[in-house]
Amino acid sequence: MLVTVDTGGTKTLVSSFSEDGVLGQMIKFPTPKTTSEYVKLLTETLLEEYGGQSVDAVIIAIPGIIKDGVAVWCNNLGWANFDVAGAFKGVLGDAPVLVENDANLAGLAEARSLTKTPPFVLYVTVSTGVGTGIITNGRINSSLQHGQGGLTLLEFDGSMHQWEKFASGKAIYRMYHKFGRDIHSKRTWRQIADRISRGFLALTPILQPDIIIIGGSIGVYFEQFIEPLNDILKQKMPPHIPIPKIVKAKHPEQAVIYGCYYYALDALADTPA
Repeated sequence: MLVTVDTGGTKTLVSSFSEDGVLGQMIKFPTPKTTSEYVKLLTETLLEEYGGQSVDAVIIAIPGIIKDGVAVWCNNLGWANFDVAGAFKGVLGDAPVLVENDANLAGLAEARSLTKTPPFVLYVTVSTGVGTGIITNGRINSSLQHGQGGLTLLEFDGSMHQWEKFASGKAIYRMYHKFGRDIHSKRTWRQIADRISRGFLALTPILQPDIIIIGGSIGVYFEQFIEPLNDILKQKMPPHIPIPKIVKAKHPEQAVIYGCYYYALDALADTPA
């Protein structure tokens, strides 16, 4: 059994996968504000739900820069230099604790869910913040895995801002005082598409991905903004830069959990017997 943890900016999801890849019951709780509270609550949850069972690995997704199991910086949580792997070592016996960026994991899952995995996938989650994951040949790109596309500095409304400061779900709520599910105005969705497009216009000429996949809590409403988003890209992208196909995530809000599963399978397969 694999135990998976999706630590989000506002909520944390815990689940498991059986040996044949069946997703177990989902446990959800608000993400604690401090690392000490997080360690306490997640440890209690893991022991209560999976203590005493045979666990092959624990995979923890964190929304931030991850290096050697340490959350170096989490922009939307304010956590820094948090040794995640160390904090949970031994929590479920000898099961190794694997830690990776949430957008990388979501991108891994979504790339693997396509009928044919493209050579270069750019995954973008638009949720509490904006996260990016780059998947090449079905694996998280190790050279670009620390990239934080949501922190790209862009011009918006006459000044420079980080992309996620004006395009994330949090920013959209702050602007319109509504969650995505409550936005029905086509004009508003066109404005949201414009916000999202700014990052794509900056990243696409550099990365030139084969496909862009959009997930996250705003990605759920893909059909509301994809047409104006494509229109903006066609109007503003340099003519010699191909516009990649843009698709909706298969599991917009559960992609990270599935990514944890695939990541663990790869890690365990790569581990010498």
